[in-house]
Amino acid sequence: MSNNYEKYDSLSSKLFNNFRIKSLLKISKPNIYQLISAALILIILVQLARLFWVIATPVGPVGRWKPVVPQMMDFANRTALFDRFDPFFKRTQNSEEEGKVTALPLTLFGIRGNAGTGAGSAIIADSAGVQNSYLVGQEIMPGVKLHKVAFDHIILDNNGSLELLYLDQSSSAEIVEAAPAATIDEGAGSDNRGQLQINAQTFASSINLQPRKTNAGVTGLVVSAKDDGAMLRSAGLQSGDIVTKINGKSVTSANDIITQVRPGARLSLEVERGANVVPIAIILENQ
Repeated sequence: MSNNYEKYDSLSSKLFNNFRIKSLLKISKPNIYQLISAALILIILVQLARLFWVIATPVGPVGRWKPVVPQMMDFANRTALFDRFDPFFKRTQNSEEEGKVTALPLTLFGIRGNAGTGAGSAIIADSAGVQNSYLVGQEIMPGVKLHKVAFDHIILDNNGSLELLYLDQSSSAEIVEAAPAATIDEGAGSDNRGQLQINAQTFASSINLQPRKTNAGVTGLVVSAKDDGAMLRSAGLQSGDIVTKINGKSVTSANDIITQVRPGARLSLEVERGANVVPIAIILENQ
Protein backbone atom coordinates (compact mmCIF):
# COMPACT_ATOMS: atom_id res chain seq x y z
CA MET A 1 0.00 0.00 0.00
CA SER A 2 2.81 2.34 0.88
CA ASN A 3 4.60 1.48 -2.32
CA ASN A 4 1.58 2.44 -4.36
CA TYR A 5 1.31 5.68 -2.49
CA GLU A 6 4.95 6.47 -3.14
CA LYS A 7 4.54 5.75 -6.85
CA TYR A 8 1.47 7.96 -6.97
CA ASP A 9 3.29 10.76 -5.17
CA SER A 10 6.29 10.52 -7.49
CA LEU A 11 4.07 10.60 -10.57
CA SER A 12 2.18 13.62 -9.25
CA SER A 13 5.41 15.47 -8.58
CA LYS A 14 6.66 14.83 -12.11
CA LEU A 15 3.41 15.99 -13.68
CA PHE A 16 3.41 19.14 -11.54
CA ASN A 17 7.02 19.93 -12.39
CA ASN A 18 6.45 19.42 -16.14
CA PHE A 19 3.39 21.68 -16.09
CA ARG A 20 5.32 24.35 -14.19
CA ILE A 21 8.28 24.30 -16.60
CA LYS A 22 6.00 24.57 -19.64
CA SER A 23 4.14 27.46 -18.07
CA LEU A 24 7.37 29.29 -17.33
CA LEU A 25 8.66 28.71 -20.86
CA LYS A 26 5.42 29.94 -22.33
CA ILE A 27 5.51 33.08 -20.20
CA SER A 28 9.21 33.85 -20.86
CA LYS A 29 8.94 33.58 -24.69
CA PRO A 30 7.63 36.95 -25.99
CA ASN A 31 5.20 37.28 -28.89
CA ILE A 32 6.29 39.07 -32.15
CA TYR A 33 3.39 41.50 -31.85
CA GLN A 34 4.45 42.37 -28.37
CA LEU A 35 7.94 43.23 -29.65
CA ILE A 36 6.53 45.51 -32.36
CA SER A 37 4.27 47.25 -29.87
CA ALA A 38 7.16 47.78 -27.50
CA ALA A 39 9.32 49.25 -30.29
CA LEU A 40 6.58 51.68 -31.34
CA ILE A 41 6.05 52.80 -27.78
CA LEU A 42 9.79 53.41 -27.43
CA ILE A 43 9.90 55.49 -30.63
CA ILE A 44 6.95 57.60 -29.48
CA LEU A 45 8.62 58.24 -26.16
CA VAL A 46 11.84 59.33 -27.89
CA GLN A 47 9.95 61.74 -30.17
CA LEU A 48 8.05 63.20 -27.23
CA ALA A 49 11.34 63.73 -25.42
CA ARG A 50 12.82 65.51 -28.46
CA LEU A 51 9.74 67.73 -28.79
CA PHE A 52 9.99 68.69 -25.16
CA TRP A 53 13.70 69.45 -25.60
CA VAL A 54 13.06 71.70 -28.62
CA ILE A 55 10.43 73.69 -26.73
CA ALA A 56 12.45 74.00 -23.55
CA THR A 57 15.88 74.87 -25.05
CA PRO A 58 16.89 78.19 -26.81
CA VAL A 59 17.18 78.64 -30.60
CA GLY A 60 20.92 78.15 -30.89
CA PRO A 61 23.09 75.51 -29.28
CA VAL A 62 25.19 78.22 -27.58
CA GLY A 63 22.97 81.17 -26.84
CA ARG A 64 21.71 83.62 -29.47
CA TRP A 65 22.62 82.92 -33.12
CA LYS A 66 24.51 85.58 -35.06
CA PRO A 67 25.25 85.57 -38.82
CA VAL A 68 28.83 85.21 -39.99
CA VAL A 69 30.29 88.57 -40.97
CA PRO A 70 31.89 88.42 -44.48
CA GLN A 71 35.59 89.12 -44.54
CA MET A 72 36.72 91.85 -46.93
CA MET A 73 40.09 91.76 -48.65
CA ASP A 74 42.40 94.61 -47.93
CA PHE A 75 43.20 97.24 -50.55
CA ALA A 76 46.56 95.72 -51.54
CA ASN A 77 45.09 92.28 -52.22
CA ARG A 78 42.16 93.75 -54.17
CA THR A 79 44.57 95.76 -56.31
CA ALA A 80 46.69 92.68 -56.99
CA LEU A 81 43.57 90.72 -57.93
CA PHE A 82 42.37 93.29 -60.48
CA ASP A 83 45.87 93.66 -61.92
CA ARG A 84 45.61 90.09 -63.20
CA PHE A 85 42.82 91.00 -65.61
CA ASP A 86 43.19 93.40 -68.52
CA PRO A 87 39.95 93.90 -70.53
CA PHE A 88 41.81 95.67 -73.36
CA PHE A 89 44.52 93.08 -73.95
CA LYS A 90 43.11 89.59 -73.73
CA ARG A 91 46.27 87.53 -74.03
CA THR A 92 45.23 84.84 -71.58
CA GLN A 93 46.31 81.26 -71.24
CA ASN A 94 43.33 80.13 -73.30
CA SER A 95 44.44 82.23 -76.26
CA GLU A 96 47.93 80.81 -76.01
CA GLU A 97 46.49 77.30 -76.05
CA GLU A 98 44.59 78.06 -79.27
CA GLY A 99 47.78 77.90 -81.29
CA LYS A 100 50.86 79.73 -82.44
CA VAL A 101 51.14 82.61 -84.89
CA THR A 102 50.86 81.30 -88.42
CA ALA A 103 53.67 81.47 -90.97
CA LEU A 104 51.30 81.31 -93.95
CA PRO A 105 51.55 84.18 -96.50
CA LEU A 106 48.19 85.65 -95.48
CA THR A 107 47.23 89.15 -94.33
CA LEU A 108 44.18 89.93 -92.20
CA PHE A 109 42.45 93.22 -93.07
CA GLY A 110 39.05 92.99 -91.39
CA ILE A 111 37.01 90.97 -88.91
CA ARG A 112 33.29 90.66 -88.40
CA GLY A 113 32.24 88.45 -85.50
CA ASN A 114 29.02 87.40 -83.82
CA ALA A 115 29.58 86.46 -80.18
CA GLY A 116 26.03 85.16 -79.81
CA THR A 117 26.14 82.53 -82.56
CA GLY A 118 29.90 82.04 -82.76
CA ALA A 119 29.83 82.79 -86.51
CA GLY A 120 31.70 85.51 -88.31
CA SER A 121 33.74 86.42 -91.34
CA ALA A 122 37.14 87.85 -92.14
CA ILE A 123 38.74 89.73 -95.03
CA ILE A 124 42.02 88.00 -95.86
CA ALA A 125 44.55 88.71 -98.59
CA ASP A 126 46.74 86.01 -100.10
CA SER A 127 50.40 86.28 -101.09
CA ALA A 128 49.43 88.16 -104.28
CA GLY A 129 47.53 90.78 -102.28
CA VAL A 130 44.10 89.70 -103.52
CA GLN A 131 41.52 90.19 -100.78
CA ASN A 132 38.51 87.95 -100.25
CA SER A 133 35.90 87.56 -97.55
CA TYR A 134 35.58 84.17 -95.86
CA LEU A 135 33.01 82.80 -93.44
CA VAL A 136 33.85 80.53 -90.51
CA GLY A 137 34.33 77.03 -91.90
CA GLN A 138 35.24 78.14 -95.42
CA GLU A 139 38.49 77.05 -97.05
CA ILE A 140 40.98 79.89 -97.57
CA MET A 141 43.60 77.84 -99.36
CA PRO A 142 44.15 74.11 -99.80
CA GLY A 143 44.15 72.54 -96.34
CA VAL A 144 43.53 75.84 -94.52
CA LYS A 145 40.11 76.86 -93.18
CA LEU A 146 38.80 79.75 -91.10
CA HIS A 147 38.20 78.09 -87.72
CA LYS A 148 37.17 80.96 -85.42
CA VAL A 149 36.90 84.76 -85.32
CA ALA A 150 38.14 86.68 -82.26
CA PHE A 151 38.34 90.36 -81.29
CA ASP A 152 41.67 91.24 -82.94
CA HIS A 153 42.68 88.00 -84.64
CA ILE A 154 41.37 84.87 -86.30
CA ILE A 155 42.16 81.19 -85.79
CA LEU A 156 43.09 79.10 -88.80
CA ASP A 157 42.75 75.33 -89.09
CA ASN A 158 45.92 74.37 -90.96
CA ASN A 159 45.51 70.64 -91.62
CA GLY A 160 44.27 70.06 -88.07
CA SER A 161 46.71 72.47 -86.39
CA LEU A 162 45.28 75.71 -84.97
CA GLU A 163 47.24 78.85 -85.87
CA LEU A 164 46.67 82.55 -85.13
CA LEU A 165 46.55 85.41 -87.64
CA TYR A 166 46.35 88.95 -86.20
CA LEU A 167 45.17 92.15 -87.84
CA ASP A 168 47.86 93.87 -89.89
CA GLN A 169 48.88 96.92 -87.84
CA SER A 170 52.46 97.19 -89.06
CA SER A 171 51.88 99.95 -91.61
CA SER A 172 51.32 103.50 -90.45
CA ALA A 173 48.19 105.40 -91.36
CA GLU A 174 48.24 107.05 -94.74
CA ILE A 175 48.04 110.84 -94.95
CA VAL A 176 45.01 111.53 -97.09
CA GLU A 177 45.36 114.54 -99.32
CA ALA A 178 42.48 116.91 -99.75
CA ALA A 179 40.08 115.87 -102.45
CA PRO A 180 40.01 118.03 -105.58
CA ALA A 181 37.41 120.73 -105.81
CA ALA A 182 34.02 119.57 -106.87
CA THR A 183 33.23 119.87 -110.55
CA ILE A 184 29.71 121.22 -110.82
CA ASP A 185 27.85 120.82 -114.07
CA GLU A 186 25.94 124.00 -114.87
CA GLY A 187 23.25 122.04 -116.63
CA ALA A 188 22.65 119.72 -113.71
CA GLY A 189 19.78 120.15 -111.31
CA SER A 190 20.08 122.18 -108.13
CA ASP A 191 20.16 119.02 -105.98
CA ASN A 192 23.61 118.14 -107.33
CA ARG A 193 25.23 121.41 -106.25
CA GLY A 194 27.99 121.08 -103.66
CA GLN A 195 28.40 117.30 -104.15
CA LEU A 196 31.60 115.75 -105.45
CA GLN A 197 31.20 114.26 -108.89
CA ILE A 198 33.50 111.48 -110.05
CA ASN A 199 34.54 110.58 -113.55
CA ALA A 200 32.81 107.32 -114.49
CA GLN A 201 35.67 105.94 -116.61
CA THR A 202 38.31 106.73 -113.99
CA PHE A 203 36.18 105.21 -111.25
CA ALA A 204 35.59 101.99 -113.20
CA SER A 205 39.31 101.58 -113.97
CA SER A 206 40.41 102.29 -110.38
CA ILE A 207 38.20 99.84 -108.50
CA ASN A 208 38.57 96.08 -108.15
CA LEU A 209 35.57 93.93 -107.17
CA GLN A 210 35.88 90.38 -105.84
CA PRO A 211 32.79 88.29 -105.04
CA ARG A 212 32.18 87.18 -101.46
CA LYS A 213 31.05 83.60 -101.79
CA THR A 214 29.05 81.73 -99.15
CA ASN A 215 27.01 78.54 -99.16
CA ALA A 216 24.05 80.64 -100.32
CA GLY A 217 26.05 82.03 -103.25
CA VAL A 218 27.50 85.49 -103.81
CA THR A 219 26.36 87.82 -100.99
CA GLY A 220 28.47 90.87 -101.81
CA LEU A 221 31.50 92.31 -103.58
CA VAL A 222 34.76 93.03 -101.75
CA VAL A 223 36.20 96.39 -102.82
CA SER A 224 39.91 97.03 -103.34
CA ALA A 225 41.93 99.65 -105.23
CA LYS A 226 43.87 99.02 -108.42
CA ASP A 227 45.95 102.20 -107.99
CA ASP A 228 47.06 104.21 -104.96
CA GLY A 229 43.48 104.32 -103.66
CA ALA A 230 42.91 108.07 -104.12
CA MET A 231 39.86 107.57 -106.34
CA LEU A 232 38.48 104.98 -103.93
CA ARG A 233 38.76 107.39 -101.01
CA SER A 234 37.22 110.21 -103.06
CA ALA A 235 34.16 108.03 -103.56
CA GLY A 236 33.94 107.38 -99.80
CA LEU A 237 35.01 103.74 -100.07
CA GLN A 238 37.82 101.84 -98.34
CA SER A 239 39.74 98.72 -99.25
CA GLY A 240 37.96 95.78 -97.68
CA ASP A 241 34.47 97.27 -97.89
CA ILE A 242 31.79 94.82 -98.99
CA VAL A 243 29.09 96.19 -101.28
CA THR A 244 25.86 94.30 -100.64
CA LYS A 245 23.30 96.51 -102.43
CA ILE A 246 23.28 99.06 -105.24
CA ASN A 247 20.27 101.31 -105.75
CA GLY A 248 18.27 99.12 -103.35
CA LYS A 249 19.00 95.82 -105.15
CA SER A 250 21.23 93.04 -103.86
CA VAL A 251 24.40 92.45 -105.86
CA THR A 252 25.25 88.97 -107.10
CA SER A 253 28.10 89.75 -109.50
CA ALA A 254 30.48 92.53 -110.49
CA ASN A 255 28.31 93.27 -113.54
CA ASP A 256 25.57 94.56 -111.22
CA ILE A 257 27.84 97.52 -110.41
CA ILE A 258 29.78 97.85 -113.66
CA THR A 259 26.59 98.22 -115.70
CA GLN A 260 25.47 101.06 -113.42
CA VAL A 261 28.73 103.02 -113.79
CA ARG A 262 27.96 105.44 -116.61
CA PRO A 263 28.19 109.24 -117.02
CA GLY A 264 25.59 111.17 -115.03
CA ALA A 265 24.48 108.13 -113.01
CA ARG A 266 23.71 108.16 -109.29
CA LEU A 267 24.92 105.17 -107.28
CA SER A 268 23.39 104.45 -103.88
CA LEU A 269 25.52 101.76 -102.23
CA GLU A 270 25.00 99.78 -99.04
CA VAL A 271 28.42 98.78 -97.71
CA GLU A 272 29.47 96.44 -94.90
CA ARG A 273 32.47 97.98 -93.14
CA GLY A 274 33.54 95.75 -90.29
CA ALA A 275 30.51 95.31 -88.05
CA ASN A 276 28.70 98.38 -89.43
CA VAL A 277 26.53 98.97 -92.50
CA VAL A 278 27.41 102.28 -94.18
CA PRO A 279 25.28 103.97 -96.90
CA ILE A 280 27.36 105.67 -99.61
CA ALA A 281 26.06 107.90 -102.41
CA ILE A 282 28.22 108.42 -105.52
CA ILE A 283 27.39 110.89 -108.30
CA LEU A 284 29.18 110.34 -111.62
CA GLU A 285 29.85 113.47 -113.65
CA ASN A 286 28.36 114.01 -117.09
CA GLN A 287 30.64 113.76 -120.10
